[in-house]
Amino acid sequence: MPHFPAQSDLTGPELETLAMDVVALAVKAGASDAEVAIREGDEFSVNVRMGQVETLKESGSRGLGLRVFLGKRSASSSTSDLTSDGIRQLVDGALALAKVTEDDPFTGLPEPDEFGCLSGDLHLYSEDVYSLPGPERIEWARRAEAAALAADPRITNSSGGTFDAATGRRVLANSRGFVGGYRTSYAGVSASPLAMDANGQMQRDGWWSSARRLADLESPESVGQEAARRTLRRLGARRVLTQRVPIVFAPEVARSLVGSIFEAVSGDAIWRSASFLAGKLGAAIAVPGITIIDDHTMLLPTGVGGFGTSPFDGEGLPTRRTVVIENGILRSYLLNAYTARKLGMKSTHNASRGLAGTPGIGCGNLFLQPGTLTPEQIIAEVSAGLYVTSLMGFGVNIVTGDYSRGATGLWIENGQLTHAVEEITIAGNLAEMLRNVTAIGNDLVFRGAVASPTLRIDGMTIAGA
Repeated sequence: MPHFPAQSDLTGPELETLAMDVVALAVKAGASDAEVAIREGDEFSVNVRMGQVETLKESGSRGLGLRVFLGKRSASSSTSDLTSDGIRQLVDGALALAKVTEDDPFTGLPEPDEFGCLSGDLHLYSEDVYSLPGPERIEWARRAEAAALAADPRITNSSGGTFDAATGRRVLANSRGFVGGYRTSYAGVSASPLAMDANGQMQRDGWWSSARRLADLESPESVGQEAARRTLRRLGARRVLTQRVPIVFAPEVARSLVGSIFEAVSGDAIWRSASFLAGKLGAAIAVPGITIIDDHTMLLPTGVGGFGTSPFDGEGLPTRRTVVIENGILRSYLLNAYTARKLGMKSTHNASRGLAGTPGIGCGNLFLQPGTLTPEQIIAEVSAGLYVTSLMGFGVNIVTGDYSRGATGLWIENGQLTHAVEEITIAGNLAEMLRNVTAIGNDLVFRGAVASPTLRIDGMTIAGA
């Protein structure tokens, strides 16, 4: 087997060759099938607080994961030692583990005719994320914080301004003929100021911008100014009485509801009957206006791939667009090969793959399809209610659908945002919440792989004073 020093600067084709060599080595050593995943990447991160560099990190990593099969037995292992000796130990170790595992009739790679990769450039990688010299990267973080601090004299402190950049490469190969790889990039800038009111009470909020390429980032000044605006509107926050009122979720928190739906339609939860949506395929589970789509092929308006875009999934199947909920009807679960076999269905090409362990379920660009109303129009229709701007805690039970989260936001009175609200909990049940959506905004923006427009849900309970 060729010798690949761990510190060598391997190109994409060389990493693909390495992956295929490890697959061949595993099969030669006795594996009936084998799969290799390679991940490498580097990242830069700086946090500037009150104009001074507080943390500065720069790192790189590379690792290789191997999954082997002995008939219906399987095991996996990973290493960062890519020398011949290190890989030989990895193969021997994985095969030894497979020999002592139990048979699983549902395990195994997908069928050979299922593999594939999207053609064409998905624009997931841009070299410009590292185009700024180190001092200028620090200056971006400093500019974001400075803009927030300069916005208002009530902003007296800061948790910092940040600038991040990262690139990565993913390679996958298996013994059934698939080999593929792609590169990704990321850049981000943020600010998190603190403001003090006349009574000495402090509030904190923040804002950020992230993109595949540096050219698509919002300016540090605009990020800092928006962070300041969001922080200032939290001053004077107080509790409100316990009551049932309409809840309007801002896009940055509404996306967490979409994330909860993803967990509920994940094949792992479905085959275990650990989801409130188990057995509901084809049923009306939401109001007709609700359509949720998982799209791994999406290009953003800027022409680059979305944060959840990829040419193939974690098992080497070509990625695609899946309608999860269509006008309130549950159309599809999200499955990898294993969960599909468990359910007697076909994979939806949603396998996610780390280095160690078996493939999980991952989403692509998962989003709630926008409506036609502006956020202002939605708020204007609420006589008394809560506009939620942040959530805390993890009070979502996917098995029962019960939902309870700590929240902060702004009180709505006669269609107007009045005062800030804090120290409350909002509660409901996801099954009921899906049926009680009464308005969907037109403000869908992707700031990550999961996105949602503004959302109004009636009938929820605020637990307050």
